[in-house]
This record gives sequence, C-alpha cells and structure tokens, in this order.
Amino acid sequence: MMSTALLERLQLGAVPIPHQEAPDWLTEDNLRHFRELLRGPGLSAAFQPILDFRAKRYLGFEGLIRGPAGSPLHSPLVLFGLAGHAGLTTEFERLCRRIVLTGFAALNVPEKLFINVSPSCLRDPTFMNGETAALLDQLGLKTGQIIIELTENQHISDFSALRDTLRAYRDLGYQIAIDDLGEGFSNLRMWSEVRPEFVKIDRHFISGIEQDALKFQLVRAMHDIADTCNSRIIAEGIETDAEFATVRDLGIELGQGYRICRPQADPARVPGDGIRALIEDSSVIIFPQEHSQATTIRKLLRHVTPLSPSMENDKVYAHFELNQELHVLPVVKDDRPVGMINRYSLIDRFARPFQRELYGRKPCTQFMDAAPLVVDHKTSVQEVGRLLSASAQHHIFDGFIITEQGRYIGVGNSQDLMALITDMQIRAARYANPLTQLPGNVPINEHMERLLSRGACFVACYCDIDHFKPYNDAYGYRRGDDVILMLGKLLAGLVDPGADFIGHIGGDDFMLLLQCEDWEARCSRMLRQFDEHMEGLLAPEDLARGGLAGEDRRGQPCFHALPALSIGCVRVEPQIFSSHHEISVAVSYAKKQAKKTAGSSLFVERRRLAPALGARASAKS
Repeated sequence: MMSTALLERLQLGAVPIPHQEAPDWLTEDNLRHFRELLRGPGLSAAFQPILDFRAKRYLGFEGLIRGPAGSPLHSPLVLFGLAGHAGLTTEFERLCRRIVLTGFAALNVPEKLFINVSPSCLRDPTFMNGETAALLDQLGLKTGQIIIELTENQHISDFSALRDTLRAYRDLGYQIAIDDLGEGFSNLRMWSEVRPEFVKIDRHFISGIEQDALKFQLVRAMHDIADTCNSRIIAEGIETDAEFATVRDLGIELGQGYRICRPQADPARVPGDGIRALIEDSSVIIFPQEHSQATTIRKLLRHVTPLSPSMENDKVYAHFELNQELHVLPVVKDDRPVGMINRYSLIDRFARPFQRELYGRKPCTQFMDAAPLVVDHKTSVQEVGRLLSASAQHHIFDGFIITEQGRYIGVGNSQDLMALITDMQIRAARYANPLTQLPGNVPINEHMERLLSRGACFVACYCDIDHFKPYNDAYGYRRGDDVILMLGKLLAGLVDPGADFIGHIGGDDFMLLLQCEDWEARCSRMLRQFDEHMEGLLAPEDLARGGLAGEDRRGQPCFHALPALSIGCVRVEPQIFSSHHEISVAVSYAKKQAKKTAGSSLFVERRRLAPALGARASAKS
C-alpha cells in the first residue's frame, strides 16, 4: 500500500530537468513512467544468494528491486536516480523495503536478508518507530534475519549521529553491513566508525584478481583488517572460476556474484553441484606474483633547514656547534639548491692560521661545494647508488640534496642509502630471484604450505643442472647466466600457469610444484628441450667431443660431461607430509638419485615413505 506522504509528493507534478550534463536516463518520459510505477504494480524483488565457502551453503540473500522488464526503468540505478531527482528517495526506499521483505517472506527460508539502505533513510520514522518491525512480525520474519546494508551514495559528515542511529537498530536486533568497500574514499572511515558485522568488497577489486598482484594484495589486506575487527568479508562480483578459486584460497569466508548465482525472483535455496565442486576442489590456484616497484630516494629524505647564500661563515660554524648531529648543511636560494657545506671541511679551513679572521664575516658561498649531487625525489635508490659511485669522492661523504620539481625538500646520506640497498637485495633474494625474477625461497615454502593445508595432491620437482660449474668456468659467468635464464623460461613454458608453481631456489636449482595430471610427460619434455636448447649454447668442438676440457679441484686436467638436467620428483598426497621441510628433504633426495644417471634424467620417488626416506638421507649427508 502506498503511503499518504508519497501520494502527496507525486501530486506535486513534474520536477524540472536541468539541460546541462543530464544523464541519458533523466528524461521527462522516464520521470512520468516512474511516477506511474509508484502508483501501481510494476516493481518486483529479486534475490541474489551470498555463499558461505566454509559451510558450503548460502548464508543469506541480498534483496534487490527491479522495474518492468524490457524498459529503461528495469535498472535499479535508474530507479534510484529518478527517485533522487524527484526528491523521493526516502519514500521510494520505504516502498522498496516493503516489496523486498514481502518477497523474501514468500521464499520461506531461514537465511539472512541483506537490504540496501541509504544513510539518509536510516532516520525514516516508519523504519525506526517499529512499523517495519511490525511488518516483519506480520510476515513471519525476525529482525535478527535482517542485515541493513549501508550504501555509499551520500556524504556523511556526522558519524557520531550515525553511530547513535545504528546503535538503536542493533538494539532492535538488526545487524549492519557496509557496501562496496574501496569504491568511495570515505567508506574506510565508515568501517572504522560503524564497526559493521559484514563488509562487502567492491567488485572492481575482485574482477581479474587472479592476475592482478595489486588487487590481490589490497583484498588480502582488507581480509586481514576484517579479522582484526571481527567483521566478515563478502567478496562481490565473482564471475569466473579463477576469481572464485582465488577468493576461496585467500580464506575469505563469503562470496557473491554471477558465477555463484544471478539475482532471481525465486532463487535456488542451496548451491548447485557445480558450485559445490568448486568449493571442494582441493587444487590450489597460483596467486599473482608481486613485482617489486622501484623504491625512490624519497624514502631516505631528511629535512634539514637550509642556509641562505648570504649567511656568514661564523654563523654557519656556530650552527654546526649547536647541532652536533649535522654533518652537512645545504645552501638554497629561492628554493633552489646552490651548494653544500661539509662540517669537517669548514672546521679544517678555520683551523688554519688567520682563516677565521679573514673569512669569518664572509658569505658561506666562499666555502661551499658549488656542485653538490642533486637528485629528484622520484629517482630510484639504485640509480642514486650508481650516481654516487661515478661521482667525485667527496660526494660519498657529503651525501646528496633531494628536490621536487627542482625545489629543495631535504637531504640524504650515503650510509642510509647503502643500508637500504643492502636490505632490498637481501629481501629480493628471499622473495624473488634477481636473475630470473621467479619466486624465491620464501614464496616457494609458502605455496607448499598452502597446498598442504588444502589437502591437495601435487608433485614436488627439484630441477638441477649437472656439470654446470665446469661450463661456467669454461664459458664465463655471463654465459652461465644465459643457461640459467634459458632453463627458467623453458620450465615456465612447460607448466600450467594457472595450477603449477615454479620457483628459483638459487643458482641453477629450481623447484616445481605441479598439480597438472600430465606432470610426468611435462617433465620428460623438459629434459628433451633442455638438451636441444643446450646445443645452441655450446661450441661445436665441445659438442663434437661430448664434453668440456677442464681441471679438477686439485688443478689436474680432466674431462667433464656436457651440462644435463636432473629432475627429482616426489608425489605428495594428503597426510603423508606435515610440513614443507619434510617435502624439501624428500625431494632433495630424489634429485640426488636423478643425478646418478648420466645425461638428462628423471627420478620419481614412488614410495609412500618419502618423508622417512628423506630424513634418513639427510642424516647421512
């Protein structure tokens, strides 16, 4: 039944439409049809399930409103846009709420219902004074089933009032969700202020998440925050199997989207067989790898108040005396750096006979370095390191001036730079091999633990190049790097990128974690292709004699076989291994067995006692 207030508002007639920048749907015809729609039937409810990955059932349904099919007013975006233009948002939401609640009651399900509410409509008297609660009672619903889903389509300036309003709803038994996390700038604050029971991640961050490392990291961060504040994350917009698997493997508890179920007037009450199969699939998706971006020199910025070129040397000296931690002082004119004064250089000059008497009252430009090293704040730390190594020696002691668009913003010193570069190199070695850019030891171990925790069946393969050192000695380390790069590209080209993980342990050692069913055939192709590619990296005379002339560790002449690829494999099944440490030991033993065969070879450990076997091998070594 339409409220008296809504009828009165509709009788006011048409609302003028602005001629400039009006959206396509904002027309006189659409406004007229909208008013007609509010006076009679035409609006209907649709429900989209929200899947609980862990419970393998639906947690609830989001209630949505639809206009007449086949018309411009079928879209809820158009409907709410017209309601807002007509000044009928509160009245329209009230009508939609009644239609959605009535439709949900007809489904006769015990799950929860998510209803969209604009923050401005929370104070609708019919919602707060118990009229809606009375409707729920009439329909056989409970407030504990209802989740008020706050949409971010309005600016909120008074969060204190919003908290008070939501407290009143919570006292009535309702729970709160916030919609489209990440879409607007302010909903992170809303999360902090409202402390909702549910948080929906905007579909933008879910679309293509399996290929986008930044989206992946952002969603993982949202999930971590939710764990901290006891909110439950709902990933919206899941439309593909890969998105489904990535959200599932991230540990996100709830999901919604077309791949799970489209909005329907009468949706299925339980997930279909296809969705249950996706939930129960023990295979583990390969998370997108994060490629480290260049760290800029701004990370080392220290603000030091600069000197004016007219400052006297005596005052500069006094400034150093008062600030013992300062080693350099920049000289700046009109925000542009013109020089640098070194503490020890100034003290050394003043220590000479009569120098202070002669130059103490002179401007500091007399003793400054007029050609300091100046770098822009966006320059990478690696590039600044190269500039320092190629510049005058005193720059290493003085450090450098940092600018933004040519204007002075601070200084940096060489000691901090070297410490940062060293730390970056150590981290890079652990997380990504600097030569191949493939994941390093930490991601390898993390992925093994993910596979173990899911109870996945997979094959761990240790790949190692035999007789690589003699090749390196004979051809040089640059050609040795070419062999390692060749092997890395070869392995990457022969695995399934969606299911198989490839990591670079270091040097000529690689680790594969394969979930593909034809893993053994792929490994055999790796051996053949390695031998074929290796021919192009050997001199004809070495190929002709089938080896490399060299020396042994005692310096005696000897003959080495040509480089070959050894692959040791261990099949990992549920409950055989308890950690990545056990797998590493077992697969290392399998690799040693493969290396006992001349030429490129594959050894597969087919016994189920691989951990114990590997442990014994480790104890003997």
